[in-house]
Amino acid sequence: MSDPIEPATTSSSAKDPALLIHPRREPFEHGLLPIPKLIFTDPTQTLIPLKQKLIEKSPSHRVDSAAISEALQISIDQAKLVLDTLASVLHSESDLLVKAKPDGIDEAGADVHDLVLFLYIQSYKKLLPRTHKDSAAVADVWPSTSAFDGYLSALSPLQLVRSNSRRFMPSQADEEAHQLSYLQKHLANLVSLLAEPVEGDGEESLVLTMEKFEHLGFLLHFGDKGSDGNLFSQRAPFFANSDPDMPDVPVPAAQVHDWVLQNIGSSLEHISERISPKENGLPSSSDQDVPMADACTSSNKGSSSVRGPSFIEGISKSSLVKQSSDLKGSSVKVLNCHDSVIYILAPLRYATVYGCSDATIVLGAVGKAVRIEHCERVHVITAANRICIANCRECMFFLGVNQRPLIVGDNHKLQVAPYNTFYSQLEEHMKEVGVDATINRWDEPLPLGAVDPHDSLSHPAGVSEAQAESAAHLDPDQFTNFLIPNWYGGESQGSTKDNPFPLPDAYMASQHRNQNNLGEVKQLLKEAPLEENRKRELSTALHLLETSVSSIAYKENDFLASSAVEQERCRKKLAVLFFNPIMLVVPLAAADQPQIALMIYWFGT
Repeated sequence: MSDPIEPATTSSSAKDPALLIHPRREPFEHGLLPIPKLIFTDPTQTLIPLKQKLIEKSPSHRVDSAAISEALQISIDQAKLVLDTLASVLHSESDLLVKAKPDGIDEAGADVHDLVLFLYIQSYKKLLPRTHKDSAAVADVWPSTSAFDGYLSALSPLQLVRSNSRRFMPSQADEEAHQLSYLQKHLANLVSLLAEPVEGDGEESLVLTMEKFEHLGFLLHFGDKGSDGNLFSQRAPFFANSDPDMPDVPVPAAQVHDWVLQNIGSSLEHISERISPKENGLPSSSDQDVPMADACTSSNKGSSSVRGPSFIEGISKSSLVKQSSDLKGSSVKVLNCHDSVIYILAPLRYATVYGCSDATIVLGAVGKAVRIEHCERVHVITAANRICIANCRECMFFLGVNQRPLIVGDNHKLQVAPYNTFYSQLEEHMKEVGVDATINRWDEPLPLGAVDPHDSLSHPAGVSEAQAESAAHLDPDQFTNFLIPNWYGGESQGSTKDNPFPLPDAYMASQHRNQNNLGEVKQLLKEAPLEENRKRELSTALHLLETSVSSIAYKENDFLASSAVEQERCRKKLAVLFFNPIMLVVPLAAADQPQIALMIYWFGT
């Protein structure tokens, strides 16, 4: 056996984040699929023969959906979903699968070694939030309308907001430690999936070439800023400074295993030192998370770290706008936001919306994946490559997506509709991250399992086979455009002047009818002989609407504004205005109709 290899960090430098190893969050946060046939009791015993079988059938070591379907005995749609999901979480931007257009993913195929690592981590169990300290107090506000609620609805948005603290949710440090511990436990199996046998007995009979070693970059990376395009192998002493023109010199798999294991141990020790002060009630200067209380009082109401996503957290009864210059990194997490309107008008790679309620959230252009989880009465508007919706209730999604929306978990009363807005830089952002406006599969939701096999909850027998409730299509008569204000005034810098996604005929016809009705209402208002005091009242009502119109959600007899109090003030003011002889053509009940409210807003602006 070769001499042991020292880890990349020493005791004196282990505190330097640039030298620590980290798990790649993307496969664990966006790459897990609730497909029972992808979860193996003994992954190694299943995947090693599977890898050999696929390699024998494909000299190029790349496989398409047909080969995956046959090998795993899953449907062709599920095999395509595997490819799409893998493409969204791969680490190498130069991989053929990552560079492929949405309609060319199957032709590009997946590298067998990336595929088997992806399949292996389908056995991962997520870290659950700690339960609310007063679960009984919130039970009456999270109704049990599903037979699975006792198992699936442990993360009610109302529970989260009442807790008033993120200590009941896993912090980023907690999640990173959990992911590293999983990799530490399974590292020997993961290395064996990439290793190749050579003549001899014992552990030394398995070796890794530099090419195979690079595939570990799918799960791990060094440094605070991610891989930054650096090869994973350049951090390893046994591959560092290798001559690219010379043949690879294989390294014993045991040597690779020991070196990675030591680095994981150093990182876990570092994370433990960061978490310990928090558990004792003391703040940690190295902790990247911002507590909810601080987020609510912070002037920018958001946080970001050098490594990892930017956070928008704890926003309540207000509006927030974030543009590219306000974000560090290309990923965003929106957590625990309520009764608010949030605009993230930037090109992103990943976006997560978690535990929000009664909010409208606009995500600019997301090139990899969006995940919406444990939300209630939230409206999400996004242009993205793919979206996954999990455990949500009474939510509406206005989508411009290149892949089928994935619906998983315990969902109720979801609606999907075509994309309905724009801002001046939208098309530039879409081009930058690779979202294609000519492809919109918003109307093809793909429901999978009603339970998440990756959580740590126990589920009753048979529940795992149940299918998630799908999403209904929004009635075209209730479809309308969503206006994003010009927040900074002046001339817009972008070239987008309209919705870049073509509307289906039914929704286009509805839009034309709304525009015609709008013209009629504008004319009536122009001709209305209002007294000065009435004009002042109208101006006041319009001002109230101006502060909340961008959060209006089009539902029958219901609209979301930035707060319930403001909604009622708007309704009362409009009711007074409509109770006027000249306005009798508009029913008094229209004061509760958001379409009319918006028409008045348009006229006033």
